[in-house]
Amino acid sequence: MKIKRIIFAVLGLICFALGTIGVVLPILPTTPFYLLTLFFFANSSERLHKWFLGTKLYKKHLDSFVKKKGMLLSTKISIITTVTLLMGFGFFMMARKSIWIPCMILAVVWLVHILYFVFRVKTITKQEAEKLEKEEA
Repeated sequence: MKIKRIIFAVLGLICFALGTIGVVLPILPTTPFYLLTLFFFANSSERLHKWFLGTKLYKKHLDSFVKKKGMLLSTKISIITTVTLLMGFGFFMMARKSIWIPCMILAVVWLVHILYFVFRVKTITKQEAEKLEKEEA
């Protein structure tokens, strides 16, 4: 049983690292890796699980998804802006060299990001977010 916990802890740390890298590189999806981190830590160690729930990264990128409450408009704009700038730079650099197939793939990934955040992630107001925080405390 101890080996299983160690394996879950190692997998959780790997997913945490990949999710954290995904905060900066939009090619790696932050949310799925953090969801996996949450799963692995919950199955490996109560201490790791509680630590992860208390991190700013979890609260910023995953808390609203886990609770299915939504995301502030400013957070959505921040994520979409970062994704657009980074992917736009990659698109521009590949288009300069006439590398069109990766450009099209990148354009589709960008479009999916935009559609997901606009239509699938609920937008909440600051008042709603503050009310949710008060209810939790």
